[in-house]
Amino acid sequence: MHREIHQWHSPRLDKKMDVAIYGHYGFALLMFPTAAADYLEYQRFHVIDSIAHLIDSGKVKVFSINSINNESWMNRYMQPRAKAVRHQQFNAYVADEVVPFIHTHCHGATPIITAGASFGALHSANTLFRRPDLIDGCIAMSGAYDLKDYTDGYWDDDVYFNSPLDYLPNLTDETVLAQLRAKQHIHIVGGRGAYEAPQSAEALGRVLTSKGIPHEIDLWGPDVNHDWPWWRKMLPHYLETRF
Repeated sequence: MHREIHQWHSPRLDKKMDVAIYGHYGFALLMFPTAAADYLEYQRFHVIDSIAHLIDSGKVKVFSINSINNESWMNRYMQPRAKAVRHQQFNAYVADEVVPFIHTHCHGATPIITAGASFGALHSANTLFRRPDLIDGCIAMSGAYDLKDYTDGYWDDDVYFNSPLDYLPNLTDETVLAQLRAKQHIHIVGGRGAYEAPQSAEALGRVLTSKGIPHEIDLWGPDVNHDWPWWRKMLPHYLETRF
């Protein structure tokens, strides 16, 4: 499998950020790490291996980026307002740096599907819902879609506008809604086992239905826990059967 590592100094985050790229061809799969992990996490936990046949066949080209979650909601020593600001800076990094990098690396505009597990699922879904002009779909695995679950009670506009279960019910912008209603790949998946949050996925599904946004909520059985062996099954399953 072909792999490249790219790095640049992000002006929006004021730090060096790495991107791992797997493959040569196919639509772009933009992967967000879990919790406070890094851009090689999906390789270390063999998720990349689980989709290697799809990468090697040219169906998908993976862009796995770094997180700054340990400089935001996963950092217990930061002030809550500083965490919210850092989250917004990360959003700007993805939209204004990563997305153009993907298009440049792919030699033109290419469909971008976001993906991630756990906290990465929130990032992948939120990035799509906030910027449907840039992102074409998502595969969000085992996520919780209320950012307040991570803010220890802190609340401001930046929390609101990054918490899909809060801002989506109030979304009335017809341009944004039309973009979301045109998406064919909103896959919200997870399990019903230990440490999963099926109620969050179900709540998100109800909101999307109320807005007329096509989507798939697929919750696997009570034996499906919040853990890597299941994500190694989920991601190839959806890439093989839905794309």
